[in-house]
Amino acid sequence: MPLPLIAPMLATPGTLPPAAQDARWAYETKQDGQRVVVYLAGDGSAGLRARSGEDITAAYPELAALGGALGATPAVLDGEILALDAEGRANFQLLQSRMGLAHAPGRAARQAAKVPVHLVLFDVMHLGRDSLLPWPYARRRARLEELGLAGPFWSTPAAIVGHGRQALAATLEHGMEGLVCKRLDSVYEPGVRSRAWIKIRNMRSEDVIVGGWLPGKGRLSGLPGALLVGQRAAGRLRYVGGVGTGWSEPERALLAELLAAAASEVCPFDPVPRVPGARWVVPRLVGEVRYSTRTRAGMLRQPSWLRLRPDLTPEEAAADIPDDAV
Repeated sequence: MPLPLIAPMLATPGTLPPAAQDARWAYETKQDGQRVVVYLAGDGSAGLRARSGEDITAAYPELAALGGALGATPAVLDGEILALDAEGRANFQLLQSRMGLAHAPGRAARQAAKVPVHLVLFDVMHLGRDSLLPWPYARRRARLEELGLAGPFWSTPAAIVGHGRQALAATLEHGMEGLVCKRLDSVYEPGVRSRAWIKIRNMRSEDVIVGGWLPGKGRLSGLPGALLVGQRAAGRLRYVGGVGTGWSEPERALLAELLAAAASEVCPFDPVPRVPGARWVVPRLVGEVRYSTRTRAGMLRQPSWLRLRPDLTPEEAAADIPDDAV
């Protein structure tokens, strides 16, 4: 009996449920990895499909052994593939060296020896001959834990019922990406971005120095489409990324005026970043941005503009880029 193809259920960005409803929700750590649906056919094989539906089985050969974990019982499982750093935390930059190798099994095997992955499982949508999609989350989760899926490259981390505020604080304290809140009575909705699942991303904020910009297109013609920002490292201004979201229309217009007044032919970043179409400015504007994490090269991931900091000079802007990110 062939297994049904099931698109993963998606979470909606939001905030913690009201305190009065806390006991109706479960809380799971939000992982910084690649979402995957796992197909165990019951014949010893394991298939992996990305959120897009692409077959990525060959990219992760170390997960092949999961195929025998349930014996002859077929199953469809939901999870996330992670690459862990030396401190045991998910590191998306490490994972990128493993992604995109589904059609290059030789390279995938070599990379697996260098950067092994770990699969965390958090839901079961089909088991044996039965669809578990109509089951409430609490019942599906209990059934998943009964399966005892723990191995050298996979595990089933626990979910916490209630205590959402404490769970969110713990993810922030330990440098985790965030929290996923799941209503205990929620059914599994394939491919749906549901309010029954809420994701909360732990975002950091820092001061940055504006060193350039990229012109907007279409209705944003003549206005900044993105700001090119940097931070000080070893006495120089290092480029840390482009920020293209977070402004209101009045703020964008104000930035356009300030950027025009600070126009320069000289790039202030050292080294000069490869940003086609960049326009440089004298690095005197300071702003605050929100972001999720840094790459190993010190770049900001998913930066969003918060505000200008006219109260700060570039010399007073936030601390240097961390040494381990330079």
